Order: sequence, then C-alpha cells, then structure tokens
Amino acid sequence: MSVLGLMKKENDTKVTEFVLLGLSSSWELQLFLFLIFLLFYVAIVLGNLLIVVTVRADAHLLQSPMYYFLGHLSFIDLCLSCVTVPKMLGDFLQQSKTVGFLGCLAQIYFLHFLGASEMFLLTVMAYDRYVAICNPLHYLTVMNRQLCLQLVFACWCGGFIHSITQVILVIQLPFCGPNELDNFYCDVPQVIKLACMDTYVVEVLMVSNSGLLSLVCFLVLLFSYAVILITLRTRFHQGRSKALSTCASHLTVVSLIFVPCVFILRPFCSFSVDKIFSVFYTVITPMLNPLIYTLRNADMKKAMKKLRKKHVATCCPFEG
Repeated sequence: MSVLGLMKKENDTKVTEFVLLGLSSSWELQLFLFLIFLLFYVAIVLGNLLIVVTVRADAHLLQSPMYYFLGHLSFIDLCLSCVTVPKMLGDFLQQSKTVGFLGCLAQIYFLHFLGASEMFLLTVMAYDRYVAICNPLHYLTVMNRQLCLQLVFACWCGGFIHSITQVILVIQLPFCGPNELDNFYCDVPQVIKLACMDTYVVEVLMVSNSGLLSLVCFLVLLFSYAVILITLRTRFHQGRSKALSTCASHLTVVSLIFVPCVFILRPFCSFSVDKIFSVFYTVITPMLNPLIYTLRNADMKKAMKKLRKKHVATCCPFEG
C-alpha cells in the first residue's frame, strides 16, 4: 500500500511546467505578431498611463467621482496587460514556450484579481452615472469622497476574494500529463482540463464563480443603463446629448470586456475562437479604453491640453 501511495504521489506531482501553444507555430508569423503586439503594448502603456497622470494632475478631474473611477480603471487595464502581454512577446521570439506551475498559478491569480476588480469597478461606474443622471441635485452629496474610496476598496477586495477562489480550485488538482495549454497564457478553464481526474464538479464551481460573476455584473450594468436611458428621454437636448455620449463610452467598454469574458468562461468545451476572445480581453480592450474615454470626452481632452502646456512651460520657460 505504501508503494502504491508513493507512486500516486510521484504521478500527482509529475507536471512542473506547462507548454503554451501560443497564437501560431510559424516562426515568420510569430515575428510579425511580435511587432504588432509590441506596438499594441506600447499603446496600452502610454494610453492608460496618460489617463492616470492626467486625472492625478488635474484637481477638477480628481475631485469628480467619474474621473476618479476612470483613473482606477486605466490603472487596472495597465496592470492587466502586464500579466499576459510581456510573456507573450517573449514567447514570440522563441520556439519553446513554457511556464512553471507556480508561474501559471501567479498568472491565474493576477489575471482574475485584476479582471474581477475591473468588472466590479465598471458596475460602480454605472451606479455613479445612475446617481448623476437620475438624482443630479444630490449627486455630490451621495457620491462623496468617502463613499468613492469605500467603493474602490470594495472592488479590490471583491477581486481578491474571487482570484483566491480560482487559485484554490486549481492548486488542489493533480497534474500528471499532458501539459499543453492551447493558449498564450494560463487560465483556469484550460488548466482544469489537464487534471488527472474527473473535473465535472470543478468546472461547475469555476463557472459558478467566474461565469456567473461576469453574467450577473453584465446584467446589472445593462439594467442600470436601461434605467438611465429611460430617464434621459425627459431631459433637455443639451444635457441629454452629453449624458448619452458618456453612457455610450461606458457601454462600449462594458461590451468589450464582458462579452469575451462570458464567452470564454464556459465549462466542458472549447472552441478555436477562444484565443481571439482572449486577445480581445487581455490586449485589445486595454488598448481601446483610453481612446474611447478620451476621444469622446471634452473634459479629458481639455485637461490633457492643459497638462501638455504645463509640461512645455516647465521644459521651455523662455519659449515665446
């Protein structure tokens, strides 16, 4: 019995790393993708960093709950891209793409920690817009600084609890081969399928935790914006158009984030387009968010111009 137990233990701990199949096996295509995603990553870092710096540097924006939340959203997008994109860029330049078991767990943890925090934050931003449009006279009283801090803290705590749950689901599973993940990063659905046991219950728990969370937040957001749009029907044209523009930006971001998430987090099966949705979630969305929020927002563009003039005046005090 002790010999059988020892053999089982050795089999359970056999897999110490996972092989990532990535986006392509063609060396020429990998080099092309490296250049493309490098440009994407630079755009993500510069775009989101610009929003964070602009919000922090402008006292008017920092005091506004909407832009306070937007600064946190850009910070999360910046961190989220750092979880997967640098590893993907490095893998494009080598034939063997591997990640250690602990590295895989760390990637799962931070991916779900930041992803869930972002979902909760988008829900908070929808509530902020609801109060601003449906109860404008009491907006600053309701959305005071203390409440904003508490809501952001709650988002981070919710993300932490969610990610810890996901890691616990994975860390208890035995892995004895195969060890190939058909993606460019580690995520729970793909890793679970490699376990040397029946994973039906684990996959149900995974969907209950991640999929249900994404779906519930998405439905709450849609309901919130439906109420907002109904309320806007009674508003004057000028105020209504500005509010509609803001809500349109939020809804675009919500769709870019939640639709791929709800699609990816399915149990028991996988499709070839999963990688495309993964790219959207981890690369395209963090890159587009700054463009969506700045190109459609007059206050952000005004604050960025002011920041640029201030920077020019600091660097070239005798110009003009």
